[in-house]
Amino acid sequence: MDFDPTLLRAFVAVKQTGSFTRAAQRLHLTQSAISHQIRRLEEQVGRALLHRTTRRLTVTEDGEDFLRYAEQILTTLDAMTQRFQPSPISGVVRFGAPDNFLGERLAPLLSQFARAFPLVRMEVCVSMHVDLRAAIKAGELDLAVVMSPPEVEEGTRLRRTQLVWAAAETFEPPKGGSLPLAFFPKPCVYRQVAGAALDLAPIDWHVVFTSASPQGIRAAVLAGLAATVITREDVEPGMKIVDGRYGLRPLPSVDFSLIWSENGHTPCACRFGQLILEMPGLVAPAP
Repeated sequence: MDFDPTLLRAFVAVKQTGSFTRAAQRLHLTQSAISHQIRRLEEQVGRALLHRTTRRLTVTEDGEDFLRYAEQILTTLDAMTQRFQPSPISGVVRFGAPDNFLGERLAPLLSQFARAFPLVRMEVCVSMHVDLRAAIKAGELDLAVVMSPPEVEEGTRLRRTQLVWAAAETFEPPKGGSLPLAFFPKPCVYRQVAGAALDLAPIDWHVVFTSASPQGIRAAVLAGLAATVITREDVEPGMKIVDGRYGLRPLPSVDFSLIWSENGHTPCACRFGQLILEMPGLVAPAP
């Protein structure tokens, strides 16, 4: 049998308030309407749920059992309504992040947000070479994930990652020649970190390959054309870490942090930012 949630709410309200009058006030109904709903519910159940006298209102033993089920059903219905009711929030969220922060999580992140806020339009910039800080400062983005050295505190730190020099397993630089490197176009945090390390290294080097695409950089590395800078977790089969080899100095770790523009804290952008902070796998404590 199917129970009308309206009748269940009337029964729970009577039990919680202890009277038909107070239950009617809570549900904005008349006392006679509450009495009618309880009578219909008892007829459907086929047994008494409440014991009424002129002085006292109590719940029967069957009523106590029924109450537990009714509360569970209403809790589930309320949660389902909250999850799937149309959101009144609308507008635009302008978000930027490095390619290696989101990875395969971008699609489920956007899908989850779109389901919860169907009236919000997304503008997403995912790139390794775009200056996201400049875009935030100029108000071109509402929020962005940026990479920064651990000693630089900005925004909300999400997780820390180690940068390494990587090359193909078969890579060997030309003997007595300049070390070939592959980089993203400027501006790029990887390129800035690499440049600082190379300034301290007594080696000759040159940029032999440039690409704005992570896939392009990986292809160049796996082809044995050059060494590059990536995160330790991005080292894949066919690559090797070459820190300390060929005169390459070890690199520092960097933090991924969530930053906001001055006027970026709109309701829809704040909801998207909260979703990033709550999504498993995107945020991890610093080591």
